[in-house]
This record gives sequence, structure tokens and C-alpha cells, in this order.
Amino acid sequence: MYLLLSMLFLHVSAQRWTLFGEKSKALRREGSVRLVGGQSSSGRVEVYHDGQWGTVCDDGWELAEAQVVCRQLGFSGATSATSGGRYGEGSGPIWLDDMKCKGSESSLADCGFKGWAITDCTHKEDAGVVCLTGKNLTSSGQFSLDNSLGLSDDLGALFDSGDGCDVSITIHDLSEEVELMFCVHSVILMMYPEFNITHLSRNPIELSQTCHSHISAFLRYLYTRQIDVSITSAQCLHQLAHMFGVKKLMEDVGRVFTLLIPEDNTFQTQVSMYEYGVHTGDLVLQENVLQYLSWNCEFLIDSPVWSSLSFQMMDALLLRSDLVVKDEAFLLKALESWIQDKGDAVSLEQQAGLLNHIRFLMIPVDKLYEIQFTSNILQKTHEKLYFNGLLRGFQFNVLPFSKIRNNMENISNEYLPRIYTADTWSLFINDTSNYNPYNHYNYRYGQNNRIQTLSTPVHTSASFKDKTVQWQAQVFLSRQECSNYGISCDSFPVVRFQIYSNPYNYVSTVRFNNRLLLTCKKGHNVFHVQDFKNDMAVIPANSSMGLTYPCPDDYSFGFVVRPEYI
Repeated sequence: MYLLLSMLFLHVSAQRWTLFGEKSKALRREGSVRLVGGQSSSGRVEVYHDGQWGTVCDDGWELAEAQVVCRQLGFSGATSATSGGRYGEGSGPIWLDDMKCKGSESSLADCGFKGWAITDCTHKEDAGVVCLTGKNLTSSGQFSLDNSLGLSDDLGALFDSGDGCDVSITIHDLSEEVELMFCVHSVILMMYPEFNITHLSRNPIELSQTCHSHISAFLRYLYTRQIDVSITSAQCLHQLAHMFGVKKLMEDVGRVFTLLIPEDNTFQTQVSMYEYGVHTGDLVLQENVLQYLSWNCEFLIDSPVWSSLSFQMMDALLLRSDLVVKDEAFLLKALESWIQDKGDAVSLEQQAGLLNHIRFLMIPVDKLYEIQFTSNILQKTHEKLYFNGLLRGFQFNVLPFSKIRNNMENISNEYLPRIYTADTWSLFINDTSNYNPYNHYNYRYGQNNRIQTLSTPVHTSASFKDKTVQWQAQVFLSRQECSNYGISCDSFPVVRFQIYSNPYNYVSTVRFNNRLLLTCKKGHNVFHVQDFKNDMAVIPANSSMGLTYPCPDDYSFGFVVRPEYI
């Protein structure tokens, strides 16, 4: 028993790791970093300098900087770099600004920056990261989770041998009348406070036979904090982690689902994952699935699964601003179809709640007018709701926003656009073939398919119908291409989306919060959505450590204009 306890509490003193791989205290050493305000693998980045913790400004904060931070903390890499104080505003000094990391530095302080505490930022711009807690998805379709920092390898051998085990766990499958027995060590289970050792030893656990082959790997994880997750084992391991209260494993498997989500183009797996996430209370899994379905909402609407979505899932989707759809009228029509398919299974009150999520203010006046004559639901059951929405839509289109805003009780999302991909507001660049950047004349005068222009109204409202803005979208694949346009680029691809011609002065009225969409050419699914910063966007490496979801082949670039009243 003494030997077992010694192995359990073995740690790496130089890193000060506790039993389960989390640092007991961030090292207060010059240049050290820590994460605050998130989970163990995500949060606001803080740096220790001159005896004090301070934050980092998000100017120049990209994936390369996040990779440095995450590796400095002992993770294998980063999944994303966050900005705008996503994990809350820090206090004290803002130590670093205008970061320029290559991604290979051993610490954040080794990167280029203005100088300690030289900044023009506020804490509203505090930078953060989301670190990768495992290794990349392997060619065999497995994702290796490793939270074993500081644990002895002998613990795995102990589980395998069964020597000294003192608690029996019985797995019972009622449908097949099959029982499996596992013997484990109570001192291991004591490390998981939600375990009831007495209950486990006396009462069998009911589990479907499909999960039986994964139980041993799960129990071994309790000893080693290491496990391989595949598309066939993910849901079973998540279910076991939920049943046994192993929240860290639940979160990690929820992130692994992110890599597996695009595997099913029918969306049946994604919908099942979401409902399962609701059942288990896994918010990470719910958000991962909802985000993917939001980005691929047009395909979801056209799929047979659309009519089967639950009221709860539909409600969660319609609340989001990151829905990628042609326009708001398209979304309304899809919702009406869903309501008709559901029939009496959805109450009139629930229908009204969903219809209230439609942003009538974002529907162009010509389509607002048509709705009066084409909507069956309006004529049958929700006439008052529709006419109220139509009235507000017409008012928003023709009145100055300053007048409307003064009479709003609260500012909501209804006057903010989603991600609309109609031709009026977007363009896509599909050509990513190599091009001779040294032919400067051809490159500058439009011979390159990776340079395109788009003309959009200044805003969706009718008052701006005849006032247009000219945009130029560019995709750069080499340093020479960047150099031809006076841009310094360190990684590729890099895209730029800027105003090319603007005869109307809208600066005090409208701002543009544009989006870049990356779409897999093979499946046409959107697998990454990114903001522009100073008209530029650096595309992360095509791996699980960079892009939000994996894309196995070449991809297209979508540029979406999103005007907002201010």
C-alpha cells in the first residue's frame, strides 16, 4: 500500500505538477506565463515580469503566439488564439503588445514586442488562448489524450496486473444478460470524489454491450490519465466519464468530438451528439456541435435531419449570430417548414418563441413585402406576431437608426446580421493554384484569380440601397505576392479584404464586422470561420492544432460583408 501511495503522489518537482497534471501554483519566475479565467487548458494569458503578473494585448495576437504560450505551459500546442478580453479583463500592467512570434520560441518573452509595458491598449483587449490537451488525430483515426504529467508509468502496469485490487465493478447488460467483472484499487477511486466506492462494489452498472470493449481502457485511464479515443469509442468513453464523474475526461472527449464532427455529412451524428451533450450536461460538447451546425446551417436545412431537430436544439440554433445562411428570409422559410412538419408536437407558444428569434429587421424590404402573401403560418396562427415583425422591419429599413435606437428598451441582436452568403454580401475564391508572382504586370492588373472585387450596399436597410462600397479580396500564397502589395507575411495563406472604393462617408454610422469562411472543396462544409483584423487574416496550419475542424483536402475562401449600425 505504501508503494502504491508513493506512485500516486509522484510528481516532477521541477515543474511542480500535482497528481492529475495541473500545476499547483504558477511558477513566479521572470517570463513565466499562466492562464486565468478559463479552464486548465484555456484562459487569459498573463505574464510574470518585474515581480508582478500582467496581461498581453491582442494586437498582433495570432495562432503562432498561442502556440508558444501553450507549449511553454506544457501542452502540445494551441487550437486557437482569442482576443477582446474573452476570458475577462485582467488588472495591473499590460506587459506585452504587438507580439511577433514565429511559433518556435521557447517562451513568450523571447518573441518580438514593443517593450515591457509599452502599449496603447486597455484590458478590454486582453489576449487569451485555448490549448490542445492531446496529440493530433492519427492516420488510424485515433486521438491520443495524455494528461499524465507527473504520474508514474508503473500505475498502468498495476492496473494490468490487478495485484492488490480490492474493489470489484460489475457491468451488466440487461438485453443480453451479460456481466463483466473488473477489479480495481480503492485508493485510485478515492482520487475521484464523485465515486461511491461502496455503491460500485455492491450494485452492477447497466451499460449497453456496444460499450463493453471500451470499459477496460476507461478504467486504465483512471490510473494513467492516458487513453486513445476513436470515432467508435468516443461516445462510450464520454458516457463512462459522465457516469463516473470524471469531468476532465468528459471535456477532453468533448473536444475530440470536434475532430470527428465533420465525418458525417448527413448530420445525424452531430444531432445525436448535441442531444447527448444536453443529457450529460457537457457544455463543451454542446457548443462544439452547435458551432459546426451553425456554420453549415444551409446544408443542415437542406438535409432530411432538419425536420427531426428538437425544439430545444432549434431554439439554441436560432439564438446564434454565427449562422451561415443565404439571408434571414431563407432562414424564416426553413423555420416555417420545420414548424409545419412538427405539427402538434410543438405548441403554439413554442412556435411563437422560435419565430421571435427571426431577425425581421435584417430582411430586405422587397422580401418583407412578399412574406405577407407567401407565409402560410402567418395567415393561420401567428398573424399578430408576423405583422409586428414586419412593421419593425419596415421601420428599420426607412428610418434613421438613431431615432429607432432611442426608442428601444434594450439593444438586442435583432438588428445585427448573421453571416449572410447571398451574392449581394459575399464572394468566394476557389482558385488556390500556384501562380507566378514574379510576373508583376499580370499580377497587378487582374490576371490572378485570387484577386476579386465585390460591390455591396453600405447597409442592408433601404435607406442605403443606392449607396455602395467596393471591396477587394486577395489571397496571398508567397512572400513575393505579399511584397508586391507592400505587405510583410511570415506564414501562408494570408488574405486581405479591404475597401477598394467608398464614395459615401458612413464612418460615424456603420461599421463592418466581416468574416472569412474556409470551405472544404470535397464536402463543401464550412470548417473554419475567422475575423479580419486590420483587413487581414492569417490562416492557421491545416491541422487539428490550428483550424477549428479538420479539412482533408484543398479549401475555398469565402469573404462575407457584415455591416452594423453604431
